[in-house]
Amino acid sequence: MKFICSTFGSSGDVFPMLGLTLELRLRGHEVVFATNQHYEPLARKHGIPFEALGTEDEFAKSISNPDLWHPQRAFRHVFQSLCPVLKRQYEIHADHASTGNAVGITNCFGFGALMAQDKLNLPVITLHCQPAVIWSDKQPPLLPGLFGPRWLKSLCYRIGERFFIDAVVCPFINGWRQELRLPPVRKITRWWHSPYAIVCLFPDWYSTPQEDWPNNLIQTDFPLWNDRNEDGLSAEVEEFLAHGDPPLVFTPGSTNLHGRAFFDSAVEACRSLNRRGVLLTEFPEQIPDRLPDTVVHFRYVPLDVLLPTAAAFVHHGGIGSTSQGLAAGIPQVLMPLAHDQFDNAERIAWLGVGGWIKADRFTGPRVARHLDKLLTSEPVAACCRKLAQVLEPRDGLRRAVAAIEDRVTRA
Repeated sequence: MKFICSTFGSSGDVFPMLGLTLELRLRGHEVVFATNQHYEPLARKHGIPFEALGTEDEFAKSISNPDLWHPQRAFRHVFQSLCPVLKRQYEIHADHASTGNAVGITNCFGFGALMAQDKLNLPVITLHCQPAVIWSDKQPPLLPGLFGPRWLKSLCYRIGERFFIDAVVCPFINGWRQELRLPPVRKITRWWHSPYAIVCLFPDWYSTPQEDWPNNLIQTDFPLWNDRNEDGLSAEVEEFLAHGDPPLVFTPGSTNLHGRAFFDSAVEACRSLNRRGVLLTEFPEQIPDRLPDTVVHFRYVPLDVLLPTAAAFVHHGGIGSTSQGLAAGIPQVLMPLAHDQFDNAERIAWLGVGGWIKADRFTGPRVARHLDKLLTSEPVAACCRKLAQVLEPRDGLRRAVAAIEDRVTRA
């Protein structure tokens, strides 16, 4: 069987799909991986056939826009950034569909793949990495702009769905569908669940299945895939980790170019607590000019290697970072900005393994107080240990591939 695995987004979106692609290849399937050109070297390193969905310049332009991190403007910005490449996604699926025996796998923004399914009868599986993209009236996810009791959240969501989400997406999608002689769609957040199959890369204890979720949905577990250097950690990283107490680890997200205030607060919190710190970002211009001797900056360290050596993890609340923190068994403090991050923050608090701070209240003293409370709490430590043990098998990708193979076999 050939699988066309395509995705859009940052490392938190790309890593799970690439990990799944590698697992499919390991099982003997033919695979093609498609995402922005920015991630082509990563795919090539693993020997995966690659198709580009957008250029490096388009990627840089998208992540440089602060709207990417705005709770109300992020969705529009993301969709507008994708519009130029959605038809390319459709073409890739059409090319491979012509060879027969192919299945597409894409994330919730994979509208080009879904169009290929509707037009060409190419089976497509939706891969959801976070529960925030699955609406439930019974247990609503925490999304920007929603407030009050469940009935009010549902009302706000339906208003937002019609006048914000559909208003942004449907004119483009339905214009394209008209060209393809397909009927129009509405309620985009329902349409992005493929009728063929939905595979969720998060466990049921993180988000309990709801009776009003799609009935073709399969839950597995967190993917927990990271890119690792064949030579292991750099000597600089090894040296820092080997000499001193477990550090606090800070990152505002792999594509966040607007994290200077976040890192200023991080350094202040480390000083206040007399703790060592690791600052992670690919964009060193965000790092304060003079760091204490006990605080270091690294461009990239695989979280599944770094976090088990850490005391706590402070981050933006992306699902990839959140799940790696859970697997490491350490407390987390989240500073959610947009997308699914508020929902992940609420779940971390509910699970008893951390807390969260609004971006406009994210200051060094407040971060230090949150961390001190978490690091001195035995109940928090016990919850962290328990969930880390639950995640110890690290078999989310294997289970996801088994579910995919089962669905394809039944087709």
